[in-house]
Amino acid sequence: MSAAHVIADDAEALAVAAELAADFRKDAAERDARRRLPNAELERLSASGLPAVSVPAEFGGADVRTETLAEIFRLLAAADASLAQIPQSHFVYVNVLRRQGTHAQQEFFFGEVLRGRRFGNAQSEAGTRHVQDIRTRLARRPDGSYVLDGVKHYSTGALFAHWIPVLARADDDTLHVAYVPRDAPGLTVVDDWDGMGQRTTASGTVRLERVPVPADRVLPHHLTFQGPQLHGAVAQLLHAAIDAGIASGALAEAVDFVRTKSRPWFESGLETAAEDPLLIQRFGELAIRLRAAEALLREAARAVDTARDDLTDDSAAEASIAVATAKVTAAETAVEVGSALFEVAGTRSALDSLGLHRHWRDARTHTLHDPARWKVQHIGRYVLSGTRPPRHGLL
Repeated sequence: MSAAHVIADDAEALAVAAELAADFRKDAAERDARRRLPNAELERLSASGLPAVSVPAEFGGADVRTETLAEIFRLLAAADASLAQIPQSHFVYVNVLRRQGTHAQQEFFFGEVLRGRRFGNAQSEAGTRHVQDIRTRLARRPDGSYVLDGVKHYSTGALFAHWIPVLARADDDTLHVAYVPRDAPGLTVVDDWDGMGQRTTASGTVRLERVPVPADRVLPHHLTFQGPQLHGAVAQLLHAAIDAGIASGALAEAVDFVRTKSRPWFESGLETAAEDPLLIQRFGELAIRLRAAEALLREAARAVDTARDDLTDDSAAEASIAVATAKVTAAETAVEVGSALFEVAGTRSALDSLGLHRHWRDARTHTLHDPARWKVQHIGRYVLSGTRPPRHGLL
């Protein structure tokens, strides 16, 4: 691939994201309907320089604010939620390098990212006791290098990646991340994702059979959660941004449909559906929900930036709670607006050929990533007793 553009600052990052989102929106329904994987679109995304905007300035990146990063994801998800989901893990594992990478590891991998290389992920496993029951093994060889063995599922981005960060347990059972080339011997990516939503994320299976890993490609991920950290807050913020984007895209489609295609109900006596006071009321309610979700997203992003400038147990806890609040609200709003699209647009909107159902399917699928009810529990404890949320990658 040719060298990627290097984005200079937050303003340029947002302008590039808006331009790409406008283009990606045009064929989003067709990609979803045919499950046409977005290889060309991802090449454009990489060439634009957007995947490198969180690289620290000392290594040549724009190091944009968290608020900017969240807005990038919201813009992309409003256009195509599948396409927006693919780089989420990329930014998470750039963040891992920021926190746990040695200077040499950072110099190498940030250089890769600036050249347009993409990270995928091989993190989750199926059939285990729970989501943090990781059984993939990273065994040390006598020469200091490692081998990986295991099977991963829900590996969003792996099929399109240049590097696949693999979450595994070392010989002492601590969690590590091994950054493995997509073409490494013994590594196989299986495109077997068949989710009802986010159809083109290719969130399939990664098989690892005696995959060789040099020692300098391994990071101690377990150290991320010793002391105050923002790893989980940043990862969850991007999920919240995707949900807010889905809601925004669904509402925009509903507005356009009602203005141009919906017929007024005969009892209203009106010439157009857009004049119906009952529809006007419902659109007002949906707009309020969406504005609230977007406002909480911005507030949460600012809380993360504030904590990043002065990271303490208290600032990290405040950021995690703010992100959890935004995530719960954005998830509820995405599902509600994705469903209400049909309520306000009418019978014709349910035609499969129009593809409007992708917004609800994407929302319903993406919001299953982790349960909002547990976030509400942590928010309640924080408010009532000042109990800080636990340190893990989902808060």
